[in-house]
Amino acid sequence: MAFHVKNKVALVTGANRGIGRAIVEGLLGAGSTKVYLAVRDPSSTSDLENDYGNRVKTLVADMQDPASINALAERAPDVELLVNNAGVLTPAEPLAQHAVESLQKELAVNTYGLLYIAQAFSETLARNKGALVQLNSVASIKGFAGVSTYSASKAASYALTQSLRDSWAESGVQVLSVHPGPIATDMAASAGMQDNAEPASVVVDGIIDALAAGKFHLFPDSVAQQFEQQYRSYAENVIEAQVSA
Repeated sequence: MAFHVKNKVALVTGANRGIGRAIVEGLLGAGSTKVYLAVRDPSSTSDLENDYGNRVKTLVADMQDPASINALAERAPDVELLVNNAGVLTPAEPLAQHAVESLQKELAVNTYGLLYIAQAFSETLARNKGALVQLNSVASIKGFAGVSTYSASKAASYALTQSLRDSWAESGVQVLSVHPGPIATDMAASAGMQDNAEPASVVVDGIIDALAAGKFHLFPDSVAQQFEQQYRSYAENVIEAQVSA
């Protein structure tokens, strides 16, 4: 199943910075006709609106609030490509005093947020024969002590991404699970992951190519690709295989 971003309408959560902003600019550069910018603070996308005019439209959304996400879907009924990029990361060892608080916050955005937005846009994506791109992480498939709660939330979102692919299979909605390693963003820097970080453009280019190729997994950068080499057999024979439950 191939999905081409040219002449498509997209919506990107967390569109104001980091990977999300790069995705917005990459989609517009690749010929997407319009990109909705889903953010909590509408003033944070004013420069994108100045640069791209009516090709972008800012919509306020809170990934922790299902009513906000439902309202978002009502305001963007023409979406064909949904990129769920919004996420939070709080460095936390599993035995740290703040670990439970960190996990609750990360689950609220990274995991429940995915459920909220998938449910809200399900009919839209099915009607428009669209695609969902979910920004997961290499931390979805391997826990890291320093970001243990983030790893847990992303492992959960990865499991949901797999189930969404199966749930939407008959309606023709394509699903892409993206697993970056260290990418040069503020989030990565806050977690001390700036070493070996690659530019966000590698994620953007990978997404566009993976959608066109009909792939389910994307490991876009060199660190992520090391994981992919070891993970590929399991992914192909277990995760991507059609198994009757």
